[in-house]
Amino acid sequence: MYRVFEALDELGAIVEEARGVPMTAGCVVPRGDVLELLDDVKDAIPAELDDAQDVLDQRDKLVGDAREHADTTVAEATSQADAMVSHARAEADRILSEAKSHADRMVAEAQAHATDLMADATEEAKRTAAGAAREFEAVTGRARAEAARMIESGNASYEKSVAEGIAEQQRLVSETEVVAAAKSEADRIIDAAHAESDRLRGECDVYVDNKLADFEEVLTTTMRSVSRGRQQLRTGAGVHDYADHAVDLHDREYPHGVAV
Repeated sequence: MYRVFEALDELGAIVEEARGVPMTAGCVVPRGDVLELLDDVKDAIPAELDDAQDVLDQRDKLVGDAREHADTTVAEATSQADAMVSHARAEADRILSEAKSHADRMVAEAQAHATDLMADATEEAKRTAAGAAREFEAVTGRARAEAARMIESGNASYEKSVAEGIAEQQRLVSETEVVAAAKSEADRIIDAAHAESDRLRGECDVYVDNKLADFEEVLTTTMRSVSRGRQQLRTGAGVHDYADHAVDLHDREYPHGVAV
């Protein structure tokens, strides 16, 4: 290809240096030199074309090899990517399965623990209720016994006072001069006996009412302790808190205190 450019340069120089033809744009060139240069160009072009064709053929081969290598690389990368995706999915499924199994196990353990706590709380509540019932019976029995004793004492005092009043009245009736005074004293004694009897009965009622109030306070404290225990149990187990609803329901059923 270099010889072709060199011959063309020489032709250009010959034309530039040729003598011009007067009155025309033409010029006179040496025919032999021009023909020789043209022959050189003709001889050089086929070889240069062959070299160019070889370059083109080599380029097509390189492009084909590069394309084939690229296709192979893409296929391998795609296969590796698919394998990696499959492996990642399998690993994700395994991890998810293990996590679900662990979560199920933790839920089962929590439910078992909550069941045990509920059973313990129920048993404790039963024991507390039984103790409260026994205490109530004991207090009520003592109150009834004390009330009966006080009533019996009041009745005895009343009967004694009445008997004394009647005896005094009968004694005074036998004496004419003191009949009016005796009757008045008898009435006073009888009224005093009635007042004493009423006082003793009132004290008995107050005593019984105080004992029942003390027992009501014990029962109220016990129910609050049971309610707090159930609320703490439900809070620790992660379930809904129905303690407030139970307390409201109890207050509506027994608006004046604890039911006995």
